[in-house]
Amino acid sequence: MQKKKKSIKHMGPKPQYTRKEVSGPRIIAAKYNTSCVKADQYPEGDTVEIAFLGRSNVGKSSLINSLCNHRGLALVSGQPGKTKTINYFDIESKEVISETEERRYNWFLVDLPGYGFAKTNKGNRNLWASFIADYILNSERLMLLCLLIDGRHPGMPIDKVAYDWLIEAGVPLQIIVTKADKLTAKEKSVNLAIIKDLYPTGTPPILYSSLKHTGRELLQQRINKVLVGEEA
Repeated sequence: MQKKKKSIKHMGPKPQYTRKEVSGPRIIAAKYNTSCVKADQYPEGDTVEIAFLGRSNVGKSSLINSLCNHRGLALVSGQPGKTKTINYFDIESKEVISETEERRYNWFLVDLPGYGFAKTNKGNRNLWASFIADYILNSERLMLLCLLIDGRHPGMPIDKVAYDWLIEAGVPLQIIVTKADKLTAKEKSVNLAIIKDLYPTGTPPILYSSLKHTGRELLQQRINKVLVGEEA
């Protein structure tokens, strides 16, 4: 008995897969510039500044390292309150316009000391609050401040105090919800709704995981709007 031949389905040419490149400037270099505690120590010039602020142990240093794709750029410590100065980092972003044209943007990433839980005496804590406030209120180059909120603890009073003060001061804000990898899907949904209600801004909060780099593209896109002049 003759066996039947198996029919062969012609599926057409094999599809080609290409990596999707996100448009806009990309961070290509990051390095430490200086640390300071008063205005006469700030770097000179008119370089755009984007600052990061949050409660101690919110994961700020890990987020900065993740955003810049530079492990060890910012100090990562298990001891809350370790950062005691305003730290400036030189950042270079590049935007490819065409095969022959590109644009480069140089800006400062400003790492502000964490608030609360600092292992120091009351006098030093007050001093920290003073020079952080002086920077936020008086830096004409500050174009955006990213306020970090721990996604596991969305309703902490100390964060609400910081947010209210920043809103009253008229600071352009972006809320970033850190430690997203430590949340279940349900916790993400519930806690994000709480954060949207407690900390409303002109843009939605960004859910971020420094471990998995979740949210990095969204944060970079937000920063890009400042760099290219789409947002003052």
